[in-house]
Amino acid sequence: MALPQTIRVKISSEAAGAIELTAVVAQELPVRELIERILGLAGKDEPRIREILLRGTLVAGASRFRWAGWKAGPEDVRDLLATFPDPDPSLPFDPARCFRAVLRGGRRAIEIPREAAVCKGLFRRATFWDALMEIAGAGGAVYSNYSYRDRADVYVRHLSAAEVQRLRASAEALRYRTLRDQIEVVDFTMAELYAIR
Repeated sequence: MALPQTIRVKISSEAAGAIELTAVVAQELPVRELIERILGLAGKDEPRIREILLRGTLVAGASRFRWAGWKAGPEDVRDLLATFPDPDPSLPFDPARCFRAVLRGGRRAIEIPREAAVCKGLFRRATFWDALMEIAGAGGAVYSNYSYRDRADVYVRHLSAAEVQRLRASAEALRYRTLRDQIEVVDFTMAELYAIR
């Protein structure tokens, strides 16, 4: 069966508990947008995507999507998947394209959106983001994958002890105290970097 242009989807929250009820919203969703959400979960695994379309349910983040499942033709799914980007390990890391970083190491990850890290203080010339991009752009950032959920290429940069200390010192420039405290306290050894194409 050919892919429809839009599909009626019921969206509900996965946060509902045994007693708590949440609203169910029904909306017409472009099939491309639904496939993009499925890609965030399944990648470009065509048989798995066709199985999810047939099953008619998907949990993405805190939302559950339900629709009347249908059997999608392999050629139709393949043609639509060809319009989405593929991972490209030949792309070098470009700090100007980076919009988010995640510092990882121990059990906790520190999410750092660019907007939260570019704020300069009254007497500061450099921001935390400047320090992070200088370290990441100096080399060693390795291509990891393409994230369909984030619409971004993902790079990994392992950090030396001196680089971690530099980032901890640069955290003083951050406006958000919670983020600053996390960077100063949480153990991290690598940066996951998200860059738009």
